[in-house]
Amino acid sequence: MIELSSVRWLFALWVCPALLAVLWYSLRARRAAVQRFADPALAGRLIRGRYTARRVVKGVCICLAIGSVITALSRPLWGTQPREIRKYGRDVCFVIDVSRSMLAEDLAPNRLERAKMWVRDTLEVVRGDRVALVAFAGTAVVKCPLTHDYGFFRMALEDVSPTSVSRGGTLIGDALRTATTSVFDTEEAGHRDIILITDGEDHESFPVEAAAAAGQAGIRIIAIGIGDEDVGSPIYLTDEATGIRAPLYYEGEQVLSRLDAATLREVALSSAGGQYLNVATGTIALDDVYERLVIQAEQQEFASQMSDQLEERFQLFLVIALTLLFAESLIGEVRYREE
Repeated sequence: MIELSSVRWLFALWVCPALLAVLWYSLRARRAAVQRFADPALAGRLIRGRYTARRVVKGVCICLAIGSVITALSRPLWGTQPREIRKYGRDVCFVIDVSRSMLAEDLAPNRLERAKMWVRDTLEVVRGDRVALVAFAGTAVVKCPLTHDYGFFRMALEDVSPTSVSRGGTLIGDALRTATTSVFDTEEAGHRDIILITDGEDHESFPVEAAAAAGQAGIRIIAIGIGDEDVGSPIYLTDEATGIRAPLYYEGEQVLSRLDAATLREVALSSAGGQYLNVATGTIALDDVYERLVIQAEQQEFASQMSDQLEERFQLFLVIALTLLFAESLIGEVRYREE
């Protein structure tokens, strides 16, 4: 068996018959040239069988050595060896704000869609971690429990919208409590992260206290704050009946959503090793952040099992190639003496 990523090397084996063809042609051409220009008595000595045989053997050794090297590069596999396979990783819960304030367009196309895009990019670097998804506004909903099924997680992420929860508002504290008690195993400690993406506007849900409780349970919080922190941004809603898009008003005044960076900084620092990342109206390479803060952090062992693994045998073909080249070097050219 040969790995698919290395099978392309086998296409280079055509070099071997090509070299043999060149050797055969050169021997025929030399014989013809000697017979054409040399004295018949001398020609017989120059093209006699022992000389030709040695040239052929040397050429075959070189061709077979090249073929062996090419085969080694294709990494042939055969035979199995039982090995213990251990899976390591962390438990990571993405907690995403889906309140109407996340429809503000100070990040294009809006805050929520940008957050989803960052999480999608992060999934490309996730290796072995279990991931979960919680969407929250006035209440929190577990959209995806802890899983290694990243395809299912992606489907749950695509479905996230302001209609994912039944009540409006922004209760960050409730979201953190839901992640702590409904997503993670409360009997385990450590190796767990909450990645919170929100604009930080909270309606008295005591988020700092909830973050402190999560920290005591061994959960680290990485808070990502998005949105305009100074002026704020209007929230545009589309009427489902008419399709008309208009800014949101409350008691006659236009609603402007601002980033509450101070609260999110307190939330993050309430857990050991917590981090607050102030994106505001900029951007963030969340996949790079994930690699730096999560992948390089301490891992836990999820499972261990025995599996039969195919053994690589490229070493055998390298030995064959070296042996053939050594044998070729020992076959000297025939020297002729005057008779």
